[in-house]
Amino acid sequence: MSSMTDSVLVGLMIFVLASFIGFEVINKVPPTLHTPLMSGSNAISGIAVIGALLMAGSGRTTLTVVLGFIATVLATINVVGGFLVTDRMLQMFKR
Repeated sequence: MSSMTDSVLVGLMIFVLASFIGFEVINKVPPTLHTPLMSGSNAISGIAVIGALLMAGSGRTTLTVVLGFIATVLATINVVGGFLVTDRMLQMFKR
């Protein structure tokens, strides 16, 4: 039981650190570069969606299923929002 608790704690710690690092990296991007970089981040978020689906579908513990589901929802929102922003940016260049 101790090894499962340790692995959950390590996974949670990695998740929290990745969240803080991601937040800081995004905040450092100037607004003029944010929209062009959105297309590249959509590809990365697509990979995150696949990873989250795999985690949610593993069914190892209830915690992994719940965290996988939350990650799937958040990554999907990020992908859809990114495509909407990119589409809106491209509409600005049409006559």
